[in-house]
Amino acid sequence: MNAETLYQKLSDVVVNMDEDGAVELSKQAVEQNVDAYEAIDKGLANGMERAGKLFDEEEYFVPELLLCSDAMNAGIDVLKPHLKQENARQKHKAVIGVVEGDTHDIGKNLVRIMLESAGFDMIDLGRDVSPSTFIEKAVEYGAELILLSSLMTTTMDAMVDVVKILKEKNIREKFKVAVGGGPVSQGFADHIGADGYARNAADAVRLCKKLVAQ
Repeated sequence: MNAETLYQKLSDVVVNMDEDGAVELSKQAVEQNVDAYEAIDKGLANGMERAGKLFDEEEYFVPELLLCSDAMNAGIDVLKPHLKQENARQKHKAVIGVVEGDTHDIGKNLVRIMLESAGFDMIDLGRDVSPSTFIEKAVEYGAELILLSSLMTTTMDAMVDVVKILKEKNIREKFKVAVGGGPVSQGFADHIGADGYARNAADAVRLCKKLVAQ
């Protein structure tokens, strides 16, 4: 099987939520000395991107997307030890978490998975994260992006506080802040002075790529 066919098949098994197939084809890629980075990028990550579009079009929902990501990650685990050093490109770092008072994290987890598959270095702070923790960790890890998720209107004030504290510390310009979640809107993002808003995981990938390119 030539490399291009293998990439296509790797992409397909991710879309088809086929974890065993992803492992099998990734092993085949290793045996055939196919470049591991290319196999991840043009194969597995491409499949995750396609799954994201299906999610966008409401053909796939959260359970399907999680199964696709399981397949992708199973393949990545096989290929990771074979990545050449020169392929270790400089990655953009982002801290992500659910704001204080909120424990709904399926959306946040999806965004993290999608961004990891798009090549971002993700620092996941989990749920119920205080505004000061977001900022401390962003500074500590040298992140470019601070990604805030909220599923409850009662916790959206924490997003306001993150932007406010960044301004108070005179480090607002060091970070791009993006917000998302059920009750959040573009209007709210504009109102609090965030750099962007994403409606779903696929949007978040597009937004973050745009923000780091600026």
